[in-house]
Order: sequence, then C-alpha cells, then structure tokens
Amino acid sequence: MSSKSRGLRRGLVAVGLAGVAALAVAAPALAQPTDGHGEHGNDEHSVHLTKGDLLVSTSRWTVNPNVVAGQTVLPTGVTAVAGGGYPGILNNDKIDGSFGVTTPISLSELDPRTGSVLQSFEVPSSEAVTSFSSKSELALNQSTRGDTVTFMGYASTPGQLDVSNSNTPGVIDPTNPNPNATYRVVISLGADGKFSYTETNAYSGNNGRAAILNDSKGAKSIYTAGNAGNGANPQPKGVVLGAGAQLLTPSKLPEAAQTPAQPTPVGSFSITQLGRPADKVGKDDNFRGLTVSNNVLYFTKGSGSNGVNTVYFLDTTGTACPSGVGVPAAGAQLPSAGLTADAQTGLLPNNMCILAGFPTTSAKTDTTFFPFGLWFANKDTLYVAQEGDGSDSYNAATGTWTAAASSTTAGLQKYSFDTATQSWKLDYTLQNGLNLGTSYTVAGYPTGTNSYTGLPWAPAVDGLRNINGRVDDDGTVTIWAATSTVSGSGDQGGDPNALVKITDRVRATTPAADEKFHTVIAPANGTVVRGVSFTPGTK
Repeated sequence: MSSKSRGLRRGLVAVGLAGVAALAVAAPALAQPTDGHGEHGNDEHSVHLTKGDLLVSTSRWTVNPNVVAGQTVLPTGVTAVAGGGYPGILNNDKIDGSFGVTTPISLSELDPRTGSVLQSFEVPSSEAVTSFSSKSELALNQSTRGDTVTFMGYASTPGQLDVSNSNTPGVIDPTNPNPNATYRVVISLGADGKFSYTETNAYSGNNGRAAILNDSKGAKSIYTAGNAGNGANPQPKGVVLGAGAQLLTPSKLPEAAQTPAQPTPVGSFSITQLGRPADKVGKDDNFRGLTVSNNVLYFTKGSGSNGVNTVYFLDTTGTACPSGVGVPAAGAQLPSAGLTADAQTGLLPNNMCILAGFPTTSAKTDTTFFPFGLWFANKDTLYVAQEGDGSDSYNAATGTWTAAASSTTAGLQKYSFDTATQSWKLDYTLQNGLNLGTSYTVAGYPTGTNSYTGLPWAPAVDGLRNINGRVDDDGTVTIWAATSTVSGSGDQGGDPNALVKITDRVRATTPAADEKFHTVIAPANGTVVRGVSFTPGTK
C-alpha cells in the first residue's frame, strides 16, 4: 500500500453517531449533522464552528476491507483467521499484533451544557485517516492561543490494513514484520473551520497520539507525543529519534507536495536518570497524554514494560531535576528547537523529568498506574485519567470483569501541589458512576461469547483515556472523558465506549457525596470515542 496514495478529493461528509445505547444513564438524543465547504491553503474543505463548544473525535467503522478468513494474507505475512466486518474481523489481532483497518476520522460539535450533538463531520479521508482500533489515537488539543485544534492520523485512505504499525517512508526498519510505509500526519482544524496537514517521518512502526500547536507570540511549532518501533532490538537510529516527544514545523503545502525530513526529537527521558540500568532505547519515551501548562510541556506514559509509567515534563532550563525527578523551574519557556544526538553514542541528551510526587517505579513491577490524559485546572490542581490495566479476568457467576471492578486507581485522579514538599499529592480518585467492570450491552453489537477468546463480547468500563476540562464560574470544574474498556473482543480498543463528564470542586481534598460521572455520549455499535477538547472559532 502506498503511503502517498491519494483518492479523489471530496466534500466534507456529514456523519451521525447512530445506535446509541445507555451506559449508566440515558444519553441525550443526537442531533442531525451538518456540513460545509470552503477553501484553505493545503485543503479545500471547511465547516462552521461556534467557539467554546465541545469537540469530540471518534473512530467509526465505515468500510469492510476484503479480508477472508483462511485466505487473505495480511501485511505481516500471516493468514487471516477472521474476515467480514466489525467486530469479528478484529479477532485477527490474536495472530497479527499489528492488525488494524484505516477508517475516516469523525468529529462532533456538542453543546457543553446539554451534551446535545450540534453537528458531526469527517476529516476528508483522501487526506488523513485513523486506525481502527488503535485506542491511543485522536487526542484533541487546542493551540496555545486557542485558535486551532490539532490531532494525529495517517496519510492514507480508508480500508488499508495494519497501517498503525507500518514504517514511515523516511525511517525504514527492516526488522518490522509490517513492510509497508505511511507518513503520520498532524491535522489542524482552524478557527475558520478549515483543515490543514503536516506530515512527518516520526513514529515509524507505531503511532502518533497527540499534537499541540504553539502559535503564541509569533511561534509556529507543533509538539507531538507518540511511540515508535515495531521491530527487533536494537532499534535503528531513525526509529529511536522518531519516538516520544517530537517537534514539527507546520506545513503550508498540499500533502502530495510535502517531503518530510527526518524526525526532530524535542524531549527525551532515560531510566538511567534514576540510577537504573538502561532499558530498550527509545521505549522509555512511549508517550500518550500531552498538555501545556504555564509554558511547560507535560506527557504521560502508561503502557509498555520499559521505563516508568508516570507523568513527565520537559525541562528547557536544564536545572529542574538533576536526578530525574522534580518540578518545572520558574520562568521556563516552551522549546523552540529539537535535540541533537551524541555523535559517538547516537543517544539523545535527557531533558525530561518525572513530575515530583508521581511514581518512579519501573513499569516492569508497577501494575497499578496507567496514566493517559491529563488536564490542569490551575497551577496547583491537576487531573490525571487512569486507563486501567486491561486485564480480561472475568467472573461468569457475577458477570463482572473482576480486575476492573476491584480497581482502586482507575478513573479520574485529582492531585494538588504541596508547596511544603514541592511535590504533587493524590487527593482522591473519582470512580462513582463509571460502573467499573460491569458489562453493558450495545444495540447491534454481539452478545454471548466470542469463540476466538472464549470470553463475553459485552464490554465494561475499565477506566478513562483522554480528558479535557473547563473551570466554571462557581469554583467548580467540569471534566469530560473518553472511557476505556475491557472485554472478550479480539481487540479492546475497538469496543464501543462512552463520553462521560463529572463536576468537581477545585479546592476540595475529598469528593462530594453526590459526585458522580454522567454519560454524555453513550456507546454505539461501530463507534469509538477517542478525544475531547473545545472548538475554536468565532461567536
């Protein structure tokens, strides 16, 4: 499959989120979507947006690739064990760890007060797609000025196989079992409702997960988070340099005219900063969440057996954490240049730190901390989404997913900054209303047992992934989150999940008795909620 293949350009496609089923409470009915058309630099599609509404990204199953069980040879060289449509086709993940199908990226604009969907539309799929069911993709982030929302996808077309673990064209790993090559791409949605795209050779063998445009005071940089590598150890230099935290310059060219340079890493962490032996190079920087607060970039790592699953920040001062742990120094500024690898060792200088108060235990032994999205309500209040461990332990007698049901850490964790110790402390974990581990049904989705896994199809909430929030006038905050799931499906990343919200008191150190999560968008067959932010635009 060619990474630069382009179909005929087409108008913005309106889509709906059909087949909604209740999770904890009934979600509002979905409005009829609208669409729009316009012109923009390297794109010719636009949509009208109202500033300050919710913006939600989803991955929707819209195309069945021509995969036949026992006949189709997948890009990794194995023969498919499942064909047809969603969700059965995802059982191929059992024999092909790279399995996925590219699908359009859907966005929905919601009224933040009522949760009603005002319109839904697609990113033109001739320009960028996502991978179904790569669960860590499509985080949405506003730019530093709030005029643009950015997120990441692939410069491919719908219906392609195993793209999320392909190489990038400029960084080929010959040990990657998936030989195809596809650029990753940052998609920008401007206040004018128009799309633009910036391709990159970063994240070869894996996926880009989040992007933030720095457009303050004349700056024009994109910071991204993701993971790289799908081959043997040691990984090629280009794979290592294309992992973790990256710096891109926004492109004004059409995608077909772009020729991305080699990756430009902007941040690096090594477990050796904690006085421990080196891990697999590049895998300490397997980042998921990304945010900016007070001119500092923050990242989370919540998966993989290398490094530390925790919260990090990028230290541009070089003084904040001589031993790998600390808090940002006063006056820190966002980075404006990438890192240069050592000419002798090929290693990057380490300019990232674990945020003081968060875990420093190796991911090989810490089985409780799986951070995903993060959001600062103010400089002293931080919310961190905990995904859960994904364990599919199931009790048939009670009909519950036992690890999820018994978790005390999954959900939304609230932290406060302790000035006395100069570190962050956990105040509490919000779980009420998530119904962790309790199976739910979705209209049109299979029931009973998945013969490939021997476990029920029915998913349950395992925790939370991407989050975003807003400070309210009454001293509270409202936080929206995409739920994570556990199930007996072939790939839990493809489970129908929900968008939920909760209101919390900023100054509280204990949760209110009536504080609970409520469903904004309930699970729908073939739709996975990924990211949430706020629309740019004009009133």
